[in-house]
Amino acid sequence: MPAAPTAPRKSETGNRKSPAPGVVSGVRPGSLADEAGIEPGDSVLSANGHVLRDVVDLQFYAADAEVEVHIRKANGLDDLVLFEKDIDEDLGLEFERATWDDVILCNNNCFFCFLKGLPRGMRKTLYTKDDDYRLSFLHGNFVTLTNLSEDDWERLEEQRLSPLNVSVHSTELDLRRHMLSNPTAPNVLDQLRRLGSLGIQAHTQIVLCPGVNDGEHLARSIRDLGELYPTVQTVSVVPVGASPKLEEWSLNRDGIPLVRPTPEYAREVVGILAPFQKEFRRRFGATIVQCSDEFYVTAGASIPGAAAYDGFPQYENGIGMVRTMLQDWTATKRRLRARSRPVSLAGRSALIGTANLIAPTLAAVAREFSEVTGADVRVQGVTNTVFGERVNVSGLLCGKDYVEQLAADDADIVILPRPSLDYFGEKFLDSMTIDDAEAALGRPTAFAAFWSNVLDILEHGPRRPGRNEAPNGAFWSEERK
Repeated sequence: MPAAPTAPRKSETGNRKSPAPGVVSGVRPGSLADEAGIEPGDSVLSANGHVLRDVVDLQFYAADAEVEVHIRKANGLDDLVLFEKDIDEDLGLEFERATWDDVILCNNNCFFCFLKGLPRGMRKTLYTKDDDYRLSFLHGNFVTLTNLSEDDWERLEEQRLSPLNVSVHSTELDLRRHMLSNPTAPNVLDQLRRLGSLGIQAHTQIVLCPGVNDGEHLARSIRDLGELYPTVQTVSVVPVGASPKLEEWSLNRDGIPLVRPTPEYAREVVGILAPFQKEFRRRFGATIVQCSDEFYVTAGASIPGAAAYDGFPQYENGIGMVRTMLQDWTATKRRLRARSRPVSLAGRSALIGTANLIAPTLAAVAREFSEVTGADVRVQGVTNTVFGERVNVSGLLCGKDYVEQLAADDADIVILPRPSLDYFGEKFLDSMTIDDAEAALGRPTAFAAFWSNVLDILEHGPRRPGRNEAPNGAFWSEERK
């Protein structure tokens, strides 16, 4: 029987629940954990004597070349497993939940909070109003930093969880407190400076609410955040996404109409950001301030080149998706033309379902794709009836809308956007599974993020999507040595 692991200090757990064991949900075949005989249903209690609160702790304390892990088998017996491995080599364990002491909940009451507009019947996890910096580090969730305790700051200093994704909305303290409906929210600029002093970088976002934090307020926020580079790596400016339910709630509570951006408004936003982008590239060699694809498309503006996106760190926030799609099609077309034998997909047909906003852009590429390959590839825009017509991005389309609006088409296969699925690639927002959608559509259903994926699907058939290919997070070997 192994010795009892070291108990966590009070400063590590604060007033949160004591950590429960991390129950293993999967073991990657051929991994270190697989070779050690760890199985789904086993629990991970500690690593090198440290009680584990979450996946972050496991990664941090198991980063060394030699690590002793306390395992509780599904049958209740305990075991100590000694791993000798490369620095930062992953053990190969998967968990249903990333945090084992519950998630840290949000202490704000934003009038534009998307969760307030959720209809019934969505995935259960969507209704959890989390604001957990650990999930920001692991999965890229945006957090406000308004609920950090000194214990959390101590942990950030110890583990240097970088980068974090931070929702700023406004750098003016009073305005930010108004938007968060939190009169005690700390000064986010001071918090970002403190992160910088710990060697932690941040990707920030401003959710733009017309008439609230736009215009001069937006310009000030961008200026303030840009001056914090390189701690602040990027500043994304994205439109508020409001369902009819949220629009009504915001109007009744605060008298604030969450209106959909018009082409004129979108052009105004693009016009405000452009001079800052030019200035920051000149001063810092980085664009820093990033404009949502939705603003560019709505404004009818040209999509910037790939270099303007600073490596696409805010791709999951709708920043640079159009550019990467176009870039991927250019590369795919080049590879097709370089083949010794021309590709021919004549007789094969596919229907691509997508949000109405991007449908015309995709349709133009689909016509070219069909000309080059011989396949009959069509694009159909799908109206969001669950969240409302003004919510028109693919990542917020539900299985219900895809099924009801695409079922009548006679294409051989239906291809849907990968961003419509959850992190694990299993369910839509309304909890409809891939199998349910495929059965309702009555034909094979595949998922793609790029045109190269579409080509692969048509040549080799559909494959089940895996986990999100763009996770956040980092390893610690350099910081610890």
